[in-house]
Amino acid sequence: MAADDSYRLEADFIEAKNNWELEKLYVDLASAKGKALTPVEKKFLRGLLCGCSPAEIAKVVYQSGSSSTVRVYLSNGLYKYIEEMLSNQVGDSVKVKTWSRVTQLLEKAGYKKGWFNLQPINPIIDNKDMELDLLADKSILKDSSDQLIHSHVFHGRQPELTQVKEWILQQRCRLVVILGMAGIGKTAFSLKLIEDIKPQFDYVIWRSLQFAPPLELFLDQLIQQLSPASPATLPGIIDQKIAQLIDFLRSHRCLLLLDRLDGILEYSDRYLTTNTPTINQISYRQGYEGYAELINRIGDIEHQSCVILTSREKTQELAALEGIELPVHCLKLNGLNQQDSIFLLKDKGLVNQSSQSDCQILIEQYAGNPLFIKLIATTIQELFAGNIAEFIAQETRIFGNIRIIIEQQFNRLSQLEKQLLYFLSVQDNLQSIRELQQNLLLPGLSPPMSQRLILEAMELIQRRSLLDKQASGLSLNPVLRKYILERIIEENAQLQADKDYNLLLSNTIFTEYFKQYLQNQHPKTQM
Repeated sequence: MAADDSYRLEADFIEAKNNWELEKLYVDLASAKGKALTPVEKKFLRGLLCGCSPAEIAKVVYQSGSSSTVRVYLSNGLYKYIEEMLSNQVGDSVKVKTWSRVTQLLEKAGYKKGWFNLQPINPIIDNKDMELDLLADKSILKDSSDQLIHSHVFHGRQPELTQVKEWILQQRCRLVVILGMAGIGKTAFSLKLIEDIKPQFDYVIWRSLQFAPPLELFLDQLIQQLSPASPATLPGIIDQKIAQLIDFLRSHRCLLLLDRLDGILEYSDRYLTTNTPTINQISYRQGYEGYAELINRIGDIEHQSCVILTSREKTQELAALEGIELPVHCLKLNGLNQQDSIFLLKDKGLVNQSSQSDCQILIEQYAGNPLFIKLIATTIQELFAGNIAEFIAQETRIFGNIRIIIEQQFNRLSQLEKQLLYFLSVQDNLQSIRELQQNLLLPGLSPPMSQRLILEAMELIQRRSLLDKQASGLSLNPVLRKYILERIIEENAQLQADKDYNLLLSNTIFTEYFKQYLQNQHPKTQM
């Protein structure tokens, strides 16, 4: 390539460098591709980062109104590299879908300079008239693309909100953790909480960890925005960067929300052996262990700010930090009650078309999970003309997006945790830990499943928000139970061919429970 052509390729869309971590992005995409990006690929990437459509990129690069060449180039190249890179970071499938989604995905992944939100509260209070239209629809924050983040319509949770407000405002908690299984409304709850208490703080900061931003980059940009005059620390000295952040949390009253902590946590399946029952503690993905130190310091060191974490799973350091008399508290969200769940069905226009008893049955089947109720309400409108009774009659509960969401969380479990959940799912009432230990001495395991392993696995299942607290004790979440039972039935032949599950099926107590369930629910189904 001629020197002037190379220069031209590098010159176009160069303003992307002002807003994005281009060099890091080039390196990470090259890793996903398996070799360095070409000058043309870099140019197209910069064009996308500048917000240009394929047609606009074609006009600049080829002086042509036809975008077909650019679209083909993007679909067969950059989009795939971006999907591969982000999927590896998240540990789950990520799809680009459209050109406009590229900037959103890369921004969430931490590649945009100043990608987190930092908004002083006092100026908003001082300019209420100017902000009135924004606050009227419950908008409380802006993300780095200056798009408003809405709490949307919020129903219920008043006792939980009151409790957490007391923790933060009266007890001055330094760290509050909002736990719950997928779809339970952790983010919506946290945004509503922030909306209610934000006048008590100098700064409100929101950041999603779903796309696993590297800790060093997170700290660098956070410190730069919080305290521009602070001296720069040495590259790679995480301890100094954390100390700088803690100093600012001491000198200013900040409210920091870190959403989706589970985005940087590890999948248990990666470390399993096939012959030995294993317990793998909830841990951080490789390269993200520094977040544990950050959380420890925030919880341990005295300051006047509050950090809110949302997560499906409670990590080991969080379990160690929390306590009734300590400045670290955890709240586990369960499903909404019947009254508040009815409001969700009203929002979807279903209540007037159905009886109260049908609405109650539907809510019970999905255990008051707000996301699941919203998803199934849409299905009922689209496929059953809003008739809840007709949907209930067809007896299929866990399917589509709901099944995908539950399966993603279930697949994070170790084989031992899965075996325990299989066992618990075929029982109407949760046994005591002692009974469970006695009944799960599975024949054929080498070494045998010990009481210690069962106790540790049950503790992990609880920390993964998969058990609900009831007046009589712990119980398996009803939606998860239905998913597991359907999974056993649908994959029965495969389970019997699988050594690990054969060990479970060979347990006589489990077999009797399972046969009884099949007789009650599926008379024609045989084991």
